[in-house]
Amino acid sequence: MNGFTAFLRKELLEHVRNYKVLILLSVSAIFGMMSPLTAKMMPDILANVKVEGMVLKVPEPTFIDAFVQFFNNFSQMGMAILLLVFGGLLSQDLAKGTLIIPLSKGLSRYTVILAKYAAALILWTLSYVLAITIHYGYTLYLFKPISVGHLFFSLFCLWLFGAFLLAVLLMASVITRGTYGGLFVTAAGLGILLICQTIFRMDTFNPLKLVSENVALLTGKAEFDQLLNIAWITGALILAALILAMAVFKKKSI
Repeated sequence: MNGFTAFLRKELLEHVRNYKVLILLSVSAIFGMMSPLTAKMMPDILANVKVEGMVLKVPEPTFIDAFVQFFNNFSQMGMAILLLVFGGLLSQDLAKGTLIIPLSKGLSRYTVILAKYAAALILWTLSYVLAITIHYGYTLYLFKPISVGHLFFSLFCLWLFGAFLLAVLLMASVITRGTYGGLFVTAAGLGILLICQTIFRMDTFNPLKLVSENVALLTGKAEFDQLLNIAWITGALILAALILAMAVFKKKSI
């Protein structure tokens, strides 16, 4: 446990020095402010768009529209930035050989995997909570609050998908070679999930549905029980990815 705590502290300090904390917190704050403002200004923006022979009529934005913008921003640009920030998770250490000394001093390889994932997850959680806090404050100020069903669970689904991406990225970084091999494999995996969902309609157990159906859940167009099952499956996939990463890393030559 002492080894885990020390390595976790080292990872968090490294994220601070590499400006990863600053980047994620800044982007999250921007998304938090931008989402309700975009929803509020959208009718005015579209009203200024002149299309010959057409009149654009946009309904007055609501409390839910602000969350629709929030989910759209985070499920697309937010996840892309998360992957780019942590794209070199573990792969850069392997390429530079920075793990040789701590491992030679008795640091467990399991500890390396768990501490790296925990540090990334902590940073993702803090930035996400910051975005939600700023977003909710602006939304309450700009819109009349209404009761929204399953709001907390919809927000949790987006967070869980981010945690899933980090676990897959870490696993891919262990399996592949190269500084950004894990990032490319993770991006390819997301492409496969997208194809399975859009073309083959294999979305019953697809983690991608956590970020594609959370808006529908707010409006009652998605089934809560189905998303709950996918959330459990995603949690199991996170655990499996970490176990596989530890098993491969234990035998990996550094």
